[in-house]
Amino acid sequence: MAAHAAKVFRQTMVTGLAAAILALSPWFLGFWESWEATTWDMRVSRLAAPGSATEDIVLVLLDQQSLDWGQEQGGLSWPWPREIYTAIIEFCRQAEVASLTLDVLFLEPSGYGVADDALLADSLKSLDVTALALFLSRAATGGVPFWPEDLPEPDWEVIGLDNWPGNVTTRISPPRPELAAAVGILGNVQLQPDPDGVFRRMRPLEVFDGRAVPSLGMAAFLATAKTPRHPDHPPKTAKMDRHGLSLGDRHIPLDHSGSAILRFRGPSGTHTAYSAAAIIQSEIRLREGLSPVIGTEELRDKHVFFGFSAPGLFDLRPTPISGVYPGVEIQATFLDNLLSNDFMRDLPGPVTAALVLSLGLLTGLILALWRAPLVGALAGVALLGVPVVLALLAYQLGWWVPVVAPEVSVAVAVVLGLLYNYATEGRQRRFIKNAFQQYLSPQVIEQLIADPDKLKLGGERKVLSIFFSDLQGFTSISEKLDPEELTALLNDYLSAMTEIIQDEGGTVDKYEGDAIIAFWNAPLNVPDHAVRAVRAALRCQARLAELRPVLNRRTGHDLFMRIGINTGPAVVGNMGSHSRFDYSMLGDAVNLAARLEGVNKQFGTFTMISEATRQAMQAQSGEVIPLRELGRVAVVGRKEPVTVYEPLAPEDATTRANDLKHFAEGLAAYYQGNFRHAGKLFNALAHKDSVAARYAHACLELSASHPDNWDGVWVMSSK
Repeated sequence: MAAHAAKVFRQTMVTGLAAAILALSPWFLGFWESWEATTWDMRVSRLAAPGSATEDIVLVLLDQQSLDWGQEQGGLSWPWPREIYTAIIEFCRQAEVASLTLDVLFLEPSGYGVADDALLADSLKSLDVTALALFLSRAATGGVPFWPEDLPEPDWEVIGLDNWPGNVTTRISPPRPELAAAVGILGNVQLQPDPDGVFRRMRPLEVFDGRAVPSLGMAAFLATAKTPRHPDHPPKTAKMDRHGLSLGDRHIPLDHSGSAILRFRGPSGTHTAYSAAAIIQSEIRLREGLSPVIGTEELRDKHVFFGFSAPGLFDLRPTPISGVYPGVEIQATFLDNLLSNDFMRDLPGPVTAALVLSLGLLTGLILALWRAPLVGALAGVALLGVPVVLALLAYQLGWWVPVVAPEVSVAVAVVLGLLYNYATEGRQRRFIKNAFQQYLSPQVIEQLIADPDKLKLGGERKVLSIFFSDLQGFTSISEKLDPEELTALLNDYLSAMTEIIQDEGGTVDKYEGDAIIAFWNAPLNVPDHAVRAVRAALRCQARLAELRPVLNRRTGHDLFMRIGINTGPAVVGNMGSHSRFDYSMLGDAVNLAARLEGVNKQFGTFTMISEATRQAMQAQSGEVIPLRELGRVAVVGRKEPVTVYEPLAPEDATTRANDLKHFAEGLAAYYQGNFRHAGKLFNALAHKDSVAARYAHACLELSASHPDNWDGVWVMSSK
């Protein structure tokens, strides 16, 4: 026991540590960043959900509809006169909004004259909860390199600003002085994407000329006035420390670059959005004493962001949630996170390293304990899901837990563990596989490798779907071929059919000349075994149809295959003597499947399944395979009749829908003993349907004999 424990410990440490090192080395060098960002975007797009403050934020978007309206109604070309914005501001004033943030850079004088700027400034003064955009950059040109004297100072203080990470901005592009003086606060609209160009983060502030300039989303929060409606006025002092930025009871966790990871709420439009044209029209109607298009109550106590979403205005950005996302909505997302106090957080580097190491060691331990290759591989596949599950759960808790490095650690540990097992513990397994691979299916061999005690006689009772097939008239065909040609023909045919059966999860029991006997749901459980068996039959028939021209050139005949399928209980296991045995099956359900293969001759069909298989298909899967009821038959050796069906390819069922309907009507009349009507229906189909032809002939005979106690059962006199 001690030796075994030491062996397990040694293998765990070797494979687990090696896997962790191979995963962490590229991670430390940043090689996984782009892949990790992609996995993050997948998480965000699937898990994004509204927060507690999402309904408190409203967007007013200057969209393409607004531009078209301005052109059509007022002949307004872009850029609009600034007087137009006063209608939006006045509407917000009447609505008593919590704040109004304008994501617009008014850098140049209005093209409509000084009076136009003055009108906008007066309007901004009338609303004391406004924030306006400025632009900071690290470029060598553009804007000015100092804080303009006529630009109001930021109305807040940040303690610990010396610890602010990242480069200090070097240039500022402020709004017009009269507009800057009229608003409550200015906010920076410069957004920095991640290296792949996607906007996932936002810096809450930038430092310029010794001043802490808030982002526009932060400015919207700071602009909130202390009024009876808004008693929770944001503090004028923020505190910076190694954990992030704090404003009163609100905290913004920051990464190493000073950026906050945004928790996106959903696709564009998750925040309630109105067209700017609709707001302007509503204000005009209010001035005229008419009912507005949008009531002021829709914006009451809301944080309102005005920005652009029209494609030609160039404010659409790629985000994890969408490749096209309005920049103003990114600012609104920041405010949403701040009000909801639920920014995402990066997992600290040491914790990530510990997670990668732990998963590598855990995988190494499991592979050391479960040395069977199949079991170990399955365990490895299951463990590959652990980093994903952890990342999804962590997202809900507000953490960005890496996926790529842990996945690499697990994958490498699985590969190393399997190789280690193969090199040190594979002798017995290789002996069993080499000794039995000619006789048993791969699934059975894997079970024997996992549990050599199964190399003994015995069986178990299981519900199986059983498949019997035979080539029509093959005896006469084989007599015309020499042994080499016959062997090559059978090998090609049986290989093609076996590949399909095993692809559908079936076990080939044996070959008897050209006949194939197979079953599903043993030795491994196959929940949808009936569906797989029937689907395999249809695929085999389709494959034989493809091969038929080639085989005809070799034999001079067209080859057709009859298949019978039944589902029911059987004894399955190792059958034979103590010195020689095979994995096979026995039971009445097996016999019925064999009989149904032969019943195809009576109906002129090539694939037939039992009522039990039909019922099992309905119970096991949502997949629908079209069926045609063929009739009720009493096979040799069974007293109870069984209803049989012909499975059809979906395209065949669609093409023959009308004929199948008439056949079903004829079969119903046949069951009722109305042979004249049934015969009429069948005769109409007999020239193109062998089953209908046989029924037409039977109806002719039955009309003459008028049998007593009619039950509609075909009694089979031969196998």
